[in-house]
Amino acid sequence: MLVGQNPGKKEAETGRPFVGRSGKYLDKILEKNGIDREKLFITNTVKHKTPENRKPEDDEIEACLPYLEKQIKIINPKIVVLLGKVAENTPRKKGIKYIETYHPAAAMRFGKYREKFEKDFEGIGELIQNQNY
Repeated sequence: MLVGQNPGKKEAETGRPFVGRSGKYLDKILEKNGIDREKLFITNTVKHKTPENRKPEDDEIEACLPYLEKQIKIINPKIVVLLGKVAENTPRKKGIKYIETYHPAAAMRFGKYREKFEKDFEGIGELIQNQNY
């Protein structure tokens, strides 16, 4: 399971997470590490597009957390990858491995973030392959 921040313009138009520029970059990284996007549940902390794609405010995050918690309970993933600072607010559930990394948009913009992001997904790919997640 991947958890991002909130839908952007393309995501709001299509109703699908990570389909814009950062989604294409994420797809490339997933493929490079043998992770099948079709086998992932991808969602966001905040469920709506914010005005001018600004960072969600605390009250927006708080209002959406119960829905995210319900998604995690229903999906019951073995691994949850938290993409960025907003996603790091996700409450932890016992028995699930949580991995924090940068948001793909930040990784695309900043070289030092990109390096860590790509290395994190390399490790996630290995973890999935070695543990049969």
